[in-house]
Amino acid sequence: MPREEIRSDRSTSQAGSEFFNTLQEMSRDWMTRATAEVELSLKLSTRLLMSSGQKFMDASSRLLSSNWMSASTTT
Repeated sequence: MPREEIRSDRSTSQAGSEFFNTLQEMSRDWMTRATAEVELSLKLSTRLLMSSGQKFMDASSRLLSSNWMSASTTT
């Protein structure tokens, strides 16, 4: 086999390898970003649910205490 053909096979193989490595790196970066977004959205939803839950508990306790106060003054 002539040397020119061997060199072109090597350069093609190297270019293909670089392309494949670039695709792998892009895939890892994409997965890292996607994972970070999922984690952030989970933290946000937890905070929102906790905040809403706290507001619900506060409103419930005010309602119950005001109803109990009203009931005790009417009897």
